[in-house]
Amino acid sequence: MLTIEILEALLLGFSVGLTGALVPGPMLFATIEISLKKGWLAGPKVVFGHMLVEAVLYVLLLLGAASLVDSGIISGIFLVGGLSLLIFGLLTLKEARATVSSSQISQGSSGLKLVSNPALIGLITSVSNPYFWIWWLTAGGALVLKEYELGILIAMAYMLGHWAADLGWFTAISGSFGRGNNLLSQKMHRYILYTCGIFLVIFGLYFMLNYNHSIKLS
Repeated sequence: MLTIEILEALLLGFSVGLTGALVPGPMLFATIEISLKKGWLAGPKVVFGHMLVEAVLYVLLLLGAASLVDSGIISGIFLVGGLSLLIFGLLTLKEARATVSSSQISQGSSGLKLVSNPALIGLITSVSNPYFWIWWLTAGGALVLKEYELGILIAMAYMLGHWAADLGWFTAISGSFGRGNNLLSQKMHRYILYTCGIFLVIFGLYFMLNYNHSIKLS
């Protein structure tokens, strides 16, 4: 019986995690950007940084800390997170503009000069995304606590399934763009970077302009 419940929790976690991973967000475009320079291993490393944040939230949720978070904090996350993503996107656009050749991209300075570690990028794009917090403090937290009612092993299985979905999807993404690094023309490489940068800027502006709406969501 316990085995069946663990399998069900794994499947639920994987399904929910995959649903979230498939939705384009800051982490996706940052993963594409860094994969062009660091290859397919960038994806798993980005997810590792993302997992560190979720692991902390997971423990805090089980300790009941979610009840301490109010709308003012969420609103602040919208503003600070939006500004972070805006800067993040502008740095990527700066790199796209300065792109000369694929070899110089892989050996030269990163568009995220201050943040060139994939794991750190995963952590930053997670922490700076307000909807990541809103989801975990509402639906995500409810799911974890519901599974926890059945036992700690069930709750752990849910998270393992969730992380397996993230790891599988983002590894596929980084594998696709990482392999194409040496095959992409200079022009195409620049267009991809421009696209990633523009989307990151859009996310940043959207979060900053809608911080008041976060109070209604939380």
